[in-house]
Amino acid sequence: MKIENTDELRLLVECARGGSLTAASRVMQITPAAASAMLKKLEARLGVRLVERSTRALRLSAAGEQLRDYGQRALELLDEGVALVSEEQQGGRAKGRAADARLRGRIRMSASSDLTRRQLLPLLDAFMLRHPGVELHLSVGDSLLDIYKDEVDVAIRYGLLADSGLVARKLTEVNRLAVASPAFLQRHGRPAHPSELSACECLTFKIRNRHERQWRFRQSDEGPVLAVPVQGRRSTDDGEIAHGWALAGLGVVYKSELDVRASLAQGLLVNLFPDWIGDRLPLHAVMPSQRFMPQRVRALVEHLAQGLQARPSDTVAASRPHR
Repeated sequence: MKIENTDELRLLVECARGGSLTAASRVMQITPAAASAMLKKLEARLGVRLVERSTRALRLSAAGEQLRDYGQRALELLDEGVALVSEEQQGGRAKGRAADARLRGRIRMSASSDLTRRQLLPLLDAFMLRHPGVELHLSVGDSLLDIYKDEVDVAIRYGLLADSGLVARKLTEVNRLAVASPAFLQRHGRPAHPSELSACECLTFKIRNRHERQWRFRQSDEGPVLAVPVQGRRSTDDGEIAHGWALAGLGVVYKSELDVRASLAQGLLVNLFPDWIGDRLPLHAVMPSQRFMPQRVRALVEHLAQGLQARPSDTVAASRPHR
């Protein structure tokens, strides 16, 4: 059993995108009857139902969704290869221009709100300037998207990965810091020890879809972990909002050093415990498949990895070197 032509895959992709055979046939510039016949022929040859039909709409079956996921990425790779070959044939690569400037196609990316606004946007702007043929569809938020269901090409995520079926590239590793504004510390005093956070107004937010009610610290990489229970009147599902609350002097927040780096540099926030090490967080670029990864996605991941590497001049008293 095999796919006889790419139109069959394109039809399945467009059916999922438009929710009907009529919408798919319009995009492909064929009649609805021809689209229906093509789909039935594909189902018969594969011996599996790919869509569930109703009087109002069409939705993919589990098998259809699986084939759509692979088919969409295969089509994008094919389109990318055709564009590159066509440009070379027509002399589209100007002398002295980098080969990767010819990247074409759409990248669907998701990332947390605070990290995106504080670190990723300048890197993404530089990448888009370098690659004018690339389209970026960016989803920002701290709730985890389903990489397969939501058709995400690359998700930037903190922490360890639970889904062994995904492909991940570690971009960098950073510590989490307990930080507060000078105004908050002036009103409430500065805690001398992490254990004193239990009596402080703490700002919490979701990490990987769950609130963390304990903040962890160590005095060395190999030292025992001090888990401090925290509480406060404000919690959110958006890390950028928690960051903003801290800047407004409303409490202590426990954030990735990447997220608060600029605020520390400007003196807007203070690292409360420079002698302690917070949780060490790996930051990954997570992708659905190594096998069907377009070159434009590989290039973006490499660009982010280079841009996110911590620079000594940027770490602004974030923490002392690990002992």
